Amino acid sequence: MTTKNILIIGLGRFGRHCARKLNELGHQVMAVDISEDRVDAVLPYVTDGLIGNSTRSDFMKTLAVRSYDVCIVAIGDDFQSSLETTALLKDLGAQYVVARAARDVHARFLARNGADEVIYPERQLAEWTAIRYSSNHILDYTPLSEEYAVYEVEIPAGWIGKSLADLDLRRRNQINVFAIKQGDLLITDINPDAPLKSNQTLLVIGRNKEIDKCFQ
Repeated sequence: MTTKNILIIGLGRFGRHCARKLNELGHQVMAVDISEDRVDAVLPYVTDGLIGNSTRSDFMKTLAVRSYDVCIVAIGDDFQSSLETTALLKDLGAQYVVARAARDVHARFLARNGADEVIYPERQLAEWTAIRYSSNHILDYTPLSEEYAVYEVEIPAGWIGKSLADLDLRRRNQINVFAIKQGDLLITDINPDAPLKSNQTLLVIGRNKEIDKCFQ
């Protein structure tokens, strides 16, 4: 994996979690917030931290934003500051700006003011929670589009001992199995004739409605 230089502006809970995960992945992270306490809290797991007001162009010019592969605007409690920060980043030549939004109207304004991508952490988590806990078998879920997603699913009791060839999920359910997990082992070279075991889970891709129908 290529190491990236990433700027995070806004160190509330979302920003802190992003910074910690990016550090775990081996990226170089510059963390910025107007609060000294928030910056101090992330210093153990970022490359550097700065205290400053991201709506001030004189401060933003000191960040050399062109040098970052990605700039993440993680400000969640002040939409006006998020909007101004996003616009300033693009004015100063930022390569790629990801901005956090809480509502659709915020997303539209952020996109108009330079955000290359807008994310909805709360909405995405709500969707994940609804899907995960409304099903008896779905363990994880990653959307690919409005219609398609990747799921990790438990193997229904009636499938134990049967093979994927027996189940014929692609023809019968329009679902593709691309891997099998067994503990920490990820099996991608699947033997379609091998019997499924109770300690395994399936990684599948397909239309949401077909997977919901199959695994409810």
